[in-house]
Amino acid sequence: MSVAAEKEQTERLLANVEAIEEVAGTLPSGAPGRSKLYDVADNLLATAMPIRPVVAADLLDLTEKTVRAWASEGVLLVSEQEPTMRLEPRRVHEVMHLVREIRRIGRTRGLLDEVHRRLTDQALLERDDLAESLDQVVRGEGTVVRAGTTITE
Repeated sequence: MSVAAEKEQTERLLANVEAIEEVAGTLPSGAPGRSKLYDVADNLLATAMPIRPVVAADLLDLTEKTVRAWASEGVLLVSEQEPTMRLEPRRVHEVMHLVREIRRIGRTRGLLDEVHRRLTDQALLERDDLAESLDQVVRGEGTVVRAGTTITE
């Protein structure tokens, strides 16, 4: 498939995913249709073909060289290396959201560091053990530890 055809196909796919996410975002957080729509969007991304760096560069409004650097840093995930590097569509979509948000608030310098920091924060917040620890803090359970002292309740 040509680069132009792949770009068009990927843009269509991401436009559909964005439309589904937009509709899902209008539903109340507990609505069963909301999570179902997000699942449909995720399934579309899961079945998408891996993306060439040149196409990802266009989607992210970056240079191909920058996209390849981000892939080597682990910000974008490589799903195929040979014969041509291809990127994981879910991560490209996720990074696309982050880049848009960061640019929307006026940050253009240090984009790689900011995207990487947000991805790391997001990964931490998705951990079950951290969620449980935060729930314990909210319930007032646990032990407070300060430099050299332990206070138990």
